[in-house]
Amino acid sequence: MIMAAKAFEYEDFNKFDRVRFPRIRYAGMLQYDGELKLPKHYLVSPPQIERTSGEYFVHNGIRTFACSETVKFGHVTFFWNGNRSGLFSEALEEYIEIPSDQGISFNQKPRMKAKEIGEKARDAILSGKFDVVRVNLPNGDMVGHTGDIKATITACEAADSAVKMILNAVQQVGGIYIVTADHGNAEDMVKRSKTGEPINDANGNVQILTSHTCWPVPVAVGGPGLAKTIRFRKDLPGAGIANVAATTMNLLGFEAPEDYEPSLIEVADG
Repeated sequence: MIMAAKAFEYEDFNKFDRVRFPRIRYAGMLQYDGELKLPKHYLVSPPQIERTSGEYFVHNGIRTFACSETVKFGHVTFFWNGNRSGLFSEALEEYIEIPSDQGISFNQKPRMKAKEIGEKARDAILSGKFDVVRVNLPNGDMVGHTGDIKATITACEAADSAVKMILNAVQQVGGIYIVTADHGNAEDMVKRSKTGEPINDANGNVQILTSHTCWPVPVAVGGPGLAKTIRFRKDLPGAGIANVAATTMNLLGFEAPEDYEPSLIEVADG
């Protein structure tokens, strides 16, 4: 949407030939970039998201590395930082975007850039330059959207290999890992009835599901740096991705702000 807003509003736009500058009144559903003020006109004011974990880390001297390929780069940077572009600190942060494949459907190259993301994360961990390494592996989501089950299996295998590469590096440095997802997709690729049975089309073929699923996603916390007294809390039945920020802070030795969603972990008695 930021790309579209630039094409509609920037007179000096040069990413492709528009033939002419479109003299229209363009409005977005939201202001998609608060710093660039894009678009100028929008229907719903954006939420003010302040004191994100990224900002908290910088103020406490935590060195952070973030990486993904283009289609999910914003998820580990812009969105993660409360719809904020750029770095909080050039001295303490490094963001790397690996260009995604262009001009093809994701099922044509289902491995996407998982290997490259894994290598960047591994190297960042082993370098000793960073306290937090944050990545997003988009394979299961992006290839799952195509409905191509065979390609999605390959995509998940590629993501698994990248995760293994990262966890091996965490093991080498005595670190801690958190592995989770913001939603599902590849784990169930057929449309289902309310009773959970696959739905067939008029020809008797199973209907393919290409959208996100609504099942709960798993979260794994571990690594040689995790104290044996740390355990998952059992009093958070509605916990989700929002609880990861406080969890990460706790694992780094910090107490999360009181108005954050609570941490997923606690110290066991004794």
